[in-house]
Amino acid sequence: MLAAQQICAWSQGTWMAFHADIVIEELIIDSRKINEPETALFIALKAPRRDGHSFIASAYDKGVRNFLVQEEINTSDYPGANFILVKDTLKALQLFVAQYRKQFSIPVIGITGSNGKTVVKEWLFQLLSNSFSIARSPKSYNSQIGVPLSVWLLEPENELGIFEAGISQPGEMENLERIIKPDIGIFTNIGEAHSEGFMNLRQKINEKLILFRNAKQLIYCSDHPELNEAMAQYIHQIKGNGSEPDLQLFTWSQKHEADLRITRLEQIDSKTKIEGQYQGVDLAITIPFTDPASVENAIHCWCTLLLLKVPQQEIEKQMEQLHTVAMRLELRHGINDSTLINDTYNSDLTSLYIALDYLEQQKQHNHRTVILSDMLQIGKPDMLLYEEVAEAIARRNIQRFIGIGPALYKSKSLFRAHKKLRSIFFKSTEEFIKKLHLVDFDKDAILLKGARSFRFEKVSILLEQEVHQTVLSIDLSAMMNNLNVFRTRVAPGVKVMAMVKAFSYGSGSYEVAYALQYAGVDYLTVAYTDEGIALRKAGISLPIMVMSPDSGSFDRMIAWKLEPEIFNLRSLELFTRMAQTMQVKEYPIHIKLDTGMHRLGFMVHELPDLFTELAQNEHVKVASVFSHLAGSEDAGLDEFTRQQAAAFRSMSDSLTLQLGYKPYLHLCNSAGIARHPELHFDMVRLGLGLYGVDGSGVLHDELIQVGTLKTTIAQIKELDPGETVGYNRRGKVDHPMRIATISIGYADGYPRALGNGTAHVLIHDKPAKLVGVVCMDMCMVDVTGIPEAKEGDEVIVFGRELPLTQLSQWADTIPYEMMTGISQRVKRVYVNEG
Repeated sequence: MLAAQQICAWSQGTWMAFHADIVIEELIIDSRKINEPETALFIALKAPRRDGHSFIASAYDKGVRNFLVQEEINTSDYPGANFILVKDTLKALQLFVAQYRKQFSIPVIGITGSNGKTVVKEWLFQLLSNSFSIARSPKSYNSQIGVPLSVWLLEPENELGIFEAGISQPGEMENLERIIKPDIGIFTNIGEAHSEGFMNLRQKINEKLILFRNAKQLIYCSDHPELNEAMAQYIHQIKGNGSEPDLQLFTWSQKHEADLRITRLEQIDSKTKIEGQYQGVDLAITIPFTDPASVENAIHCWCTLLLLKVPQQEIEKQMEQLHTVAMRLELRHGINDSTLINDTYNSDLTSLYIALDYLEQQKQHNHRTVILSDMLQIGKPDMLLYEEVAEAIARRNIQRFIGIGPALYKSKSLFRAHKKLRSIFFKSTEEFIKKLHLVDFDKDAILLKGARSFRFEKVSILLEQEVHQTVLSIDLSAMMNNLNVFRTRVAPGVKVMAMVKAFSYGSGSYEVAYALQYAGVDYLTVAYTDEGIALRKAGISLPIMVMSPDSGSFDRMIAWKLEPEIFNLRSLELFTRMAQTMQVKEYPIHIKLDTGMHRLGFMVHELPDLFTELAQNEHVKVASVFSHLAGSEDAGLDEFTRQQAAAFRSMSDSLTLQLGYKPYLHLCNSAGIARHPELHFDMVRLGLGLYGVDGSGVLHDELIQVGTLKTTIAQIKELDPGETVGYNRRGKVDHPMRIATISIGYADGYPRALGNGTAHVLIHDKPAKLVGVVCMDMCMVDVTGIPEAKEGDEVIVFGRELPLTQLSQWADTIPYEMMTGISQRVKRVYVNEG
């Protein structure tokens, strides 16, 4: 917390307007996410695609009265507000938070590396929160913006800070080091992730090492040759400056001598026992994970606890209780047409605010419920803590609060002081479960947020809709990454139309639409009127174009403010009559031109009649004119693409001239955006690329596949040579074979063409080929080479490790067909970093 005057001084700013020296408690970079407007500072960050100065009015309307800006503002439009003017708002943010960090003398742990930063940070929090009051980075806030926002969370009662730092190009770590100033460093590992901005691996390691130039201790694994070599040179350079280095290295290794020598790894069921030697003493820990990444992350944490002199007995106890880090919020279908946001892994204030913001985005429900457990290891008196929580919940559009735990039960009066918030309290999770039948959930948006010890997973099972075991997980954060990849490809001012037709290519409808609306796309597109109406009913307010409008639904389109694609004279005449009947004028329509695709659209010879119909037509107004490229992804068709573009320019120019005003022009789909930047016009249509499938061959390394299709092993059998598997005895067993039956079939959208060894799935990250034909609800795979496979294990049907494009090739089809073919009986789960 800092006074506004102090922030102005430390950010090297000047006052454009000053009214009161308010103590700032919250830093805001997104006007949609404001918890305490009275004590918030809105920082107007300027990015190529989005300028924070455009959202000052929105933040002001929500009660914010303190602003950090880098442009001249007419402050008379914002009476009573403080405005600090700086040269660069991001640099100013980093400057004043670096000064703020200096006010704390507590130990701070800084974490960097290619992978594992967030997990190590979260596990250290789990392991140490009983002994320390800890401030840590929320989620994976490790960027030039995320680090200062994280360090700002330091409070006087904290006894330890844990912050992660990530970089993507040289020069960035210098800024982050000044802000974090770690005493203890952890270098998790080094790999190729985010290497695009560096000449080579050595340069990347050296840049990351800058984080530790003032640290006292540094933990790393000496089994990474490049990292170990760079570390030795780093220490040599420090010694070369004429003084013995203050930096103490703490190494661990499975191969040679180190401070912590790992002597044995033993997998026991779903656990790993890790044995080691430290200071001549044999030690061991057991963790509830078996994968190599978790083992590496756990050993880093073990080293840290040894450095902090945590007793080995306590380390062993805590390590065995480690739990999976929920990197993202999960959005699931709940009972009685409800939506369940499952965030049952931590309960600190920052993660609560992130989850509440996500709950507010769920406009498909009019009723919102928060189920919260006691918040443990916060370090604030219960009265102050729950007063803050009650105010944060009451400030939002939340109708019901359910508190679980003795501390919340004692704090009932703080919540009941907010008359519009209905609040119910239970002393324990068990009591809530017993009385759950008395609590009505019907078409609710439910946030389930609890400390691990409250075992809210039991509540989640009861509130989640029972459906098929096969799950399509949709990563909305990956979708936002893909959106931003394409946004960087278009010039400022070019609008983005996102395709959400066909159930968002099989990914869901309103969940995806909400994420896109929240991200600020300009238009949505659906195939049919009913799809658009469903989005409107769910609260989507963006303009929506309907690509295949049925003339019989024109009245409903107008009633729900959906905009039709008009592709022939008949559809224009019928729509005009309906607009006349409903007494609307200048209703937005979208004119489709046929430039060579020959599917839908006006041909050149039809333009004169189109001009006649539009002339003096007061009932419609052309919002956009567009066409469709037949082969934008194919270099062999580039000449035809140029012919289409020329035809589009000629036809749209003629139409614009006749209209007397300029509608938006758009031609490019996803592949066109990537391969034909000269054809972006006023708007682009983003379809398959949004979902992480690169049809252009240009953006493969930048896009992230959004969907992961998972199922489970239902049964495992041992078969002898000569036996057969599946219908018509198509699967032949010619050697002792271990067969797993998995819970997916062609009724789920898994094509029959993938049977008989054509495709494989992944089990424990290993390929398992299909044996026999694909059945309606099941198929069989060979797990002979995967001895650890057992009934109930997760199976990856497609995902980032097994791309959808690979399955499409095996099935001799295209990704569109694979995605849209996934059955509606397959449960969709939505994850978001928040």
